[in-house]
Amino acid sequence: MENNFVHENAKIGKNVKIGRFSYIDEDVHIGDNTIIYPNVTILHGTRIGENCKIFPGAVLGGDPQDISYKDEDTLAVIGNNVTIREFVTVHKGTIRSGKTVVGDNCYLMAYVHIAHDCRLGKNCFFANGVNLGGHVIVDDFVTIGGIVPVHQFVHIGKHVMIGGGSLVRKDVPPYIKAAREPISYVGVNSIGLRRRGFTNKQIEMIRDIYRILYVEHVNVKKAVKIIEEKIPDSEYKNEVLKFIKESDRGLIRGLQI
Repeated sequence: MENNFVHENAKIGKNVKIGRFSYIDEDVHIGDNTIIYPNVTILHGTRIGENCKIFPGAVLGGDPQDISYKDEDTLAVIGNNVTIREFVTVHKGTIRSGKTVVGDNCYLMAYVHIAHDCRLGKNCFFANGVNLGGHVIVDDFVTIGGIVPVHQFVHIGKHVMIGGGSLVRKDVPPYIKAAREPISYVGVNSIGLRRRGFTNKQIEMIRDIYRILYVEHVNVKKAVKIIEEKIPDSEYKNEVLKFIKESDRGLIRGLQI
């Protein structure tokens, strides 16, 4: 650990490797077998799991960019098996939720920014330059292409694929692909779902739901009623309806031809 600063109150797990010129603050926990490359900054209140890789220039646990933040003790929590590439920033939470969370098995490419109070599920993949505003919720198995900004308080459902260069201002319901500007529904994420073990029958059930919501061009309230009445009960139907009913920002629009 020559040429590093590692605070005496930091908790460093077994077989952790820390490159030169990295800074590890007090009240930092780093799990076993994690690799911290040179020139990484890990600040007060950061929790990092096991088997992670943190590349040069990353800054974890920085104060929220929120004028309401008054130096409260909050956290930035990184799960297990997470890869954080060059110059990624993950800020701590505010008192509103107390923490920012990056789930297990996530991969954040260079220049990704995760703002205060965001919650990332497991197995998310963010390409270069994805930027999340505060309080964004991203469910499991979400893939986001490069240079995508996401508005604060947006919710992105599980198994979503968002094309690079899109601007995400509205909630994105689960299992779909979204792209273009303004961002729109462009189909079910069938390739991603098949890779994760979904059957053709399950994918077709999901397509039937979104055919009503987005392809038939009925309003959301009417689409929900039709889905409730005509689509057989399943976990996918229940999840999509729950997502729609709990959406605060409204859904992205259907594809405009």
